[in-house]
Amino acid sequence: MPFQALGLEPRILAAIKDAGYTEPTPIQSAAIPKIIAGVDVIGIAQTGTGKTAAFVLPMLQLLSRRELKGRRMRVLVLAPTRELVVQIEENVRAYARHLPLRVALIFGGVGERPQVEALRDGVELIIACPGRLLDLMERRHGDFSGIEFLVLDEADRMLDMGFLPGIRRIVRALPKKRQTLLFSATLSPEIEALTHEFLHQPTTVQVGRRSNPAETVTQVAYEVPRHLKLALLIALLQQPDFDTVLVFSRTKHGADRIARKLEACKITNATLHSNKSQNHRLRSLKAFKAGEVRVLVATDIAARGIDVTGISHVVNYDFPMTNEDYVHRIGRTGRANAVGDAVSFVCPDEHGDLRSLERFIGRGLPRKKLEGFDYTAAAPPEPPAPPRGPRPERGGQPGRGGNAGGPRGGGRPGGGGGRPGGGGDRAGGNRRSGGGGGRRP
Repeated sequence: MPFQALGLEPRILAAIKDAGYTEPTPIQSAAIPKIIAGVDVIGIAQTGTGKTAAFVLPMLQLLSRRELKGRRMRVLVLAPTRELVVQIEENVRAYARHLPLRVALIFGGVGERPQVEALRDGVELIIACPGRLLDLMERRHGDFSGIEFLVLDEADRMLDMGFLPGIRRIVRALPKKRQTLLFSATLSPEIEALTHEFLHQPTTVQVGRRSNPAETVTQVAYEVPRHLKLALLIALLQQPDFDTVLVFSRTKHGADRIARKLEACKITNATLHSNKSQNHRLRSLKAFKAGEVRVLVATDIAARGIDVTGISHVVNYDFPMTNEDYVHRIGRTGRANAVGDAVSFVCPDEHGDLRSLERFIGRGLPRKKLEGFDYTAAAPPEPPAPPRGPRPERGGQPGRGGNAGGPRGGGRPGGGGGRPGGGGDRAGGNRRSGGGGGRRP
């Protein structure tokens, strides 16, 4: 079925052609007519199958068909990470390039003034992270009474217990008469039950099993002792087929530690996690997309919202916390029917988690060993403790509050403790009202 058969107008079709696409994906073919018909839709499909276009294209069609009355917000798209917000904007701008549509982004980590001005100016389409948007809404920035569409992208994450209270508060500020769309690669029964709070008689459009990763991704597991994971990662990165690699760490500290080790081994890399500034995150992602760095080390914020062509391997350095996170992580490779590889490190105490994952995705992960790698190597010795310095004098360390002072009450000029007029300690005293005494004479 060509895009022309989906009822899209010529300007949108021209933008699709400009983007190099000729035929819709299965999720697009299934969802676009339903959305154009005006019903609420729950869309579930594997990562990398074109879900963003599946809701952007029909919304643009409906917006272009309806008369715009004044300058007002008409569409609100919510996404869990800044990176996903930026990715959605790229799609919107590509498909709306021939339409007079104004778009604004709202997320934290950057100055809020342009975002406030966009809300006040009535930009038609807002793409936002819930936290910053809710902050601005509670300070009465923007009029949301004209919203016609609400989209929750990565709906399973948007409706988990971390985001749910904020989402509820945002939705209460929107018109009850609107079209609501939820899209995700995974949707648990518990989260799906919550969707009825936000949708009216929704139609579910599902392509494939909702727990399935893309079929084009080859999945393997390396059973490895915890202390050898870093050595195994470096050994794998020395293989010629590990070209453009996304490495997932469970923690921000762990991501930084991996990156430092790779840098020491002359492996170009960048990091992406929530402790980094927004500018750093954008630079890291840009460098990875451009091929300036070979490895991107990230936490799970990168499991949703990274659309990089040609990622050869996803490496789960730390086994994912949830089965759904695994599906989203490995979906960063094998996108748009391309092939890719997913590698998971499994420590001895994680075999139960691995079996749970295999039941969830309905397939076993082949175990693999890297030829020539010593899986029996001992853990490296702990570095020696730094030498201890001499015990400080009983009068206390310079610049610190005095303990059992010397023959005077101590105190630097202006510091209290024994200085004339300083709130007087006795010799050797350390009363709080006397200031910072304790320095040796």
